[in-house]
Amino acid sequence: MAIPDYPTPPFPTQQQAFPGKTARMDPKPDHGETSYEGSGQLKGKRTLITGGDSGIGAAVAIAFAREGADVAIAYLPDEQGDAETIGALIEAAGVRALLIPGDITDEAHAVAMMDRVVAEFGGIDVLVNNAAYQTYFENFDDVTLDEWKKTFDTNVHATFHLTKLAVAQMSAGASIINTSSVNSKDPTPNLFPYSATKGAISNLTVGLAQFLAKRRIRVNAVMPGPIWTPFIPAGMDADSVTSFGEKNPSGRPGQPAELASAYVMLASDKSSYTSGALITVAGGMPIM
Repeated sequence: MAIPDYPTPPFPTQQQAFPGKTARMDPKPDHGETSYEGSGQLKGKRTLITGGDSGIGAAVAIAFAREGADVAIAYLPDEQGDAETIGALIEAAGVRALLIPGDITDEAHAVAMMDRVVAEFGGIDVLVNNAAYQTYFENFDDVTLDEWKKTFDTNVHATFHLTKLAVAQMSAGASIINTSSVNSKDPTPNLFPYSATKGAISNLTVGLAQFLAKRRIRVNAVMPGPIWTPFIPAGMDADSVTSFGEKNPSGRPGQPAELASAYVMLASDKSSYTSGALITVAGGMPIM
C-alpha cells in the first residue's frame, strides 16, 4: 500500500468549541475509512473505546472492527453525528456496533455503560481509555482550580474508574490500552494540566501492568505526537492550529489512521508478553 501524501502546515485558520466536530476541520482527518484493511487479528474480541466518535478513537474503532472485533464507542452526547458515522463503518465491517453517549466522568453513567457492554456483547476483552479533555492557557495565572479538576476528572479519574469496572469483568488474556501522549515526557507549558494528566496516565499504565500481570491482563499505552484531530482546533490557540506539526521531524502532524496499527498490535493475543509498554508514535520526535 502506498503511503498517503498527507497535508502539511500551514493550515487554514480555524477554531471550534470543545470537543470539536470532524466535519468542520480543514483539511479533514484520515481515520482509515478507505485505507485500513484488516486480517482477522482481533476476531471475536469484545471491545470498548472511549472517545471513539472522532480522532484517534475513531481510527481505532474502524481498525478494530475490520480486524473482527465487536466495538462499543463512548462519546459525549453532542458528538452524536460523528458517532453515527463511525458506527455505520463498524457495522459495515460485519461486526456489532454499540453507541453509548454520556459523560464518562459521571460514575453512575460509567457503571451503566460497562454493564451494557457486558450485557450486549457477553463480556469485555479490550478497553481503550482514549477520551480526554484539554484547554490552552496563555499564562499559568489563567489555570483555574476548576479547569485543573475537570482535566484530571476526564483524563485520569475516569480512566481509573473504567479500568476498575472493566477488570472486574475481564478474564486472562484481556487487554487495557490507554492513550497517553509525548506531552507526558516533553510537556507543553500552554497545555499544563493536560500534560500533567498524561504523565499520570503513563505512570498508571506501568504500575497497573505490574498489578495485573499475575491475572494475565495486559496494560499498555500509546504516546501520540502531534495528531490532526478535532482536539486541535478545539483545544489550542489559532496560531498553534495554523502551524500545528510543522516542527515535527516529519514536517507535519500525524493522521489518526497512522495510530491505529499500534492499538491493534497491543490488543492482539500475539502481544501476550507486551505489558507495561509506552509506545511512542510521533513521526520521529526524540522521546526517551
